[in-house]
Amino acid sequence: MQQEKTFDFIVVGSGIAGLNTALILTHYGKVLVITKKKLNDASTNLAQGGIAAVLKKEDSAASHVRDTLNAGYHHNKKSAVKLLVKGGAKAVDTLVKLGVNFDKHQSGELLSSYEAAHSSPRIVHATDFTGREIEKILIANVLENKNIEVWENTVAVNLIVKNKKCFGVQVLKNKKIINVYSRAVILATGGVGQLYQWTTNPTIATGDGIALAYQAGAQVKDLEFIQFHPTALQENASPLLLLSEALRGEGAILLNSKHQRFMPKYHSQKELAPRDVVARAIFEEQKKGPVYLDISHLKKAFILKRFPNISREAKKRGFDLTKQPIPITPAAHFLCGGIATDTYGRTSIKNLFAYGETAVTGVHGANRLASNSLLEGMVFPEQIKHCIDELPQDPIVIKILNNKLVTSHSSLVTETIRNEIQTIMWQYVGIIRKQSGLETALKKLKKLQKEIEKSNGIDPRLFETKNMLTVAILITKAAQKRKESLGTHFIKN
Repeated sequence: MQQEKTFDFIVVGSGIAGLNTALILTHYGKVLVITKKKLNDASTNLAQGGIAAVLKKEDSAASHVRDTLNAGYHHNKKSAVKLLVKGGAKAVDTLVKLGVNFDKHQSGELLSSYEAAHSSPRIVHATDFTGREIEKILIANVLENKNIEVWENTVAVNLIVKNKKCFGVQVLKNKKIINVYSRAVILATGGVGQLYQWTTNPTIATGDGIALAYQAGAQVKDLEFIQFHPTALQENASPLLLLSEALRGEGAILLNSKHQRFMPKYHSQKELAPRDVVARAIFEEQKKGPVYLDISHLKKAFILKRFPNISREAKKRGFDLTKQPIPITPAAHFLCGGIATDTYGRTSIKNLFAYGETAVTGVHGANRLASNSLLEGMVFPEQIKHCIDELPQDPIVIKILNNKLVTSHSSLVTETIRNEIQTIMWQYVGIIRKQSGLETALKKLKKLQKEIEKSNGIDPRLFETKNMLTVAILITKAAQKRKESLGTHFIKN
């Protein structure tokens, strides 16, 4: 007998967008939060820089909007950008009320800093691991809320969709398939960094939500726009240690193999140029030798106070930020595209919503402005409040057959295919692309897809790998369609 459960709302994902959505929805019913690992296994937990918000008189909403549009190469949806910026102050206030401890002046005013492509110091932060502080507080609030049930180590394997309406989610929990029905399903599953050989993203970032939505018939958009963070610590295995944009915001400079500063020849904003420009500049300089990030010219006390976590993590790996330049490389960091939604988070499937990195509202355009991602995860879930009345009053149970067997699978085959996906995507669908390379990538990925489809049954790792292939092919096809360079999509003819 197949198990069935009902809730008012199902949220898939436990980063800032998912947990914030869950807390908002508790005012309207019982919420189930599904996460395939632990609650804190989310990209939010690794976010360092901060949250962008207009809080000072000398700053303006118009300026933040303009910076976002410029960074996104005006491929953004302006109404979505305005909504994002307008919600900044409220988002910060909400987090403060929940218990987030942002850095403050002695007067009690929130400290704010510069980051790349911002025309004003509007990034509020909690030292250099703002995401971890936010995630910790959101988790505490979720666990205290009696209207939220949390299922960890639970994989969403299928959306229950009929006639373009979503009725729930089929999940794999404790080696059993369970059908969970709800009034609405919210996907907040994060990004796709694990599709690439070098990434700052945690191991859970395999594009599951995008694959689920696409397979259920939802529209996806702008998947060619993968943002590569310019500065990750060069190491031998992913995920790499992210070296926050805020380091350059506070005065860190980039040096080539001859220990010469090179960004002035690439862009007038130097180290504070948009991320895609800095990433490509580093990529080019790496052809001549190692590239370094250097903040050692600033006072040791300031570095250790402003960047305690990065300093500590770098030191564990044998590098001292206060004394030496440290080797860096660009790494896959953020997906600017995703599941197509309107500004309310509604997808092309009724009663299916998406928020955060897995969604594309039009906010980021062709390249995300630094520290707009945590803001997005706070602002857009608020929009679901306006959609409650259009949802079914109760979950509707529709009978579906479970044709997926829970079986073990050759881990060797799965891991080999994962590694091949990451190598193909880094080599051919990475920072700089060629049409011939994209064709090669598509052929290789389709071959891998045929190979893995021979595997019957389902286990979590196999399921993830199939999702990775689905999304890798979608990204490659999207990149092929866009013949001209735009933002993070750079085609070399």
